Amino acid sequence: MIVFINDRLVDEKEAFIGISDLSVQRGFGIFDFFRTCNHVPLFLDDYLDRFYNSATQLRLEPPHSRADLRKIIFEMIDRNKIATSGFKLILTGGYSVDGFEPGKPNLIITQQPIEISPEERFEKGIKIILHEYLRDLASVKSINYMMAIYLRDKLVSKQADDVLYYKDDEVFEFPRSNVFVVTKHGAVVTPAENVLHGITRKKVLEIAGKKFMAEARMVTTEDLKDAAEVFLTSTTKRLLPVLQIDDVIVGDGKPGAITRALYNSFRKLEDEYCQRPFSPLS
Repeated sequence: MIVFINDRLVDEKEAFIGISDLSVQRGFGIFDFFRTCNHVPLFLDDYLDRFYNSATQLRLEPPHSRADLRKIIFEMIDRNKIATSGFKLILTGGYSVDGFEPGKPNLIITQQPIEISPEERFEKGIKIILHEYLRDLASVKSINYMMAIYLRDKLVSKQADDVLYYKDDEVFEFPRSNVFVVTKHGAVVTPAENVLHGITRKKVLEIAGKKFMAEARMVTTEDLKDAAEVFLTSTTKRLLPVLQIDDVIVGDGKPGAITRALYNSFRKLEDEYCQRPFSPLS
């Protein structure tokens, strides 16, 4: 694969950063991730908005303008020729003189083939567990995934698919996904504070607002237990029904009607977007 590092496109085997970078020394840096469908970068502007917002919050200065990033991305799409792929943009803390002070950030952009969650996964749904934890600077898409990786063994032992963070009875997010609750009155609700604002989350909220009562607000563990439906959203998973939380079955243990309607509407939006003509300047 062709990757981009700082100021040039190179073969991935030739892409390196030094060990004094704060991403190595302290796990300090940001990233973002989007996917392509039919060689089209899905919702690219939304992802670039979030990338630059994360950089601003951590006071990291990307070495390239937004327009230049678009050109780089489209050149990689043209050269790597992967119709369905995942792009990762990483902005590091830069080379540090003392292992603590940030330096000039390094920018790394990679593209790899990916698999998108199939229809069968939607029908099967997932089991999740709860874990009390609140991410630092949750609105930043940080490279720090220590807790998520630490909990992998717990997921295996509980035979669960994912872990949902909460603290003091307030529900937040999954390590790599957002959570939605459908109340018994048919309202679609997602946590508003101390979460990463996912792009799929954003699109689903927009779709839901046209068909149902939808809002971003505080969600409690009690809301979760009383929910008629629960689902997650993410770039690669789209929407996935949550059918079991710890030992509690959600609803009737099957994907709910509102979750299914939102899933179908999102798939339609995605399909329409992937047929649009795109260029670096659009």
